[in-house]
Amino acid sequence: MFEHLIDFDPEVLPNRPRPVEAVRKADPTSLLDAKINTTNWLTKMGAVDSTELATALDTKAAQETFANLVSASPEEITHTALAQVKTPAAVQHLVGMLTAYDWEFVNQAKELRGYTVAKLVEETQNPNANIRLKALGLLGKVTEVGLFTDKIEIQKESLTDTELEQRIKEKLNRFMGVVDIQEAVLANDS
Repeated sequence: MFEHLIDFDPEVLPNRPRPVEAVRKADPTSLLDAKINTTNWLTKMGAVDSTELATALDTKAAQETFANLVSASPEEITHTALAQVKTPAAVQHLVGMLTAYDWEFVNQAKELRGYTVAKLVEETQNPNANIRLKALGLLGKVTEVGLFTDKIEIQKESLTDTELEQRIKEKLNRFMGVVDIQEAVLANDS
């Protein structure tokens, strides 16, 4: 069963001092990151493919942890659930669920945006003038419409150093009443 460990000779890395943190004190994100890093390290070292080792308990542990992470459960409960995610297969399953959740969240946000815009379009036909005006104003602020957005145009002019210096002096003169002083030589009356 452990024949693969006989020839297992991983590269020994130089000691890198890292702060050690108690599992109970670590936040759930750090704990999950540590499990992911361990899974990646085991894969890199040639450990047995974790999909072969997946069991119903691993899947259940990953699912429970996922539910706790996305539902903002108390930290103690999330720690307990994360402690049950022990095998690389369970960690990979959990990462897969979290990734799919992120994509689902993005898709839901797009759907909500479309729904909101559609409802605003409906409200532009409301018999109440106040509601129609508010709906039209909100539609005008939608990014694709951009009716009430400020547009700033930037034009770049190439100026020489002397032209730039002259413009700066003109602005200073206008705003501060600065006058160029010219040195004058006074003749002694003696």
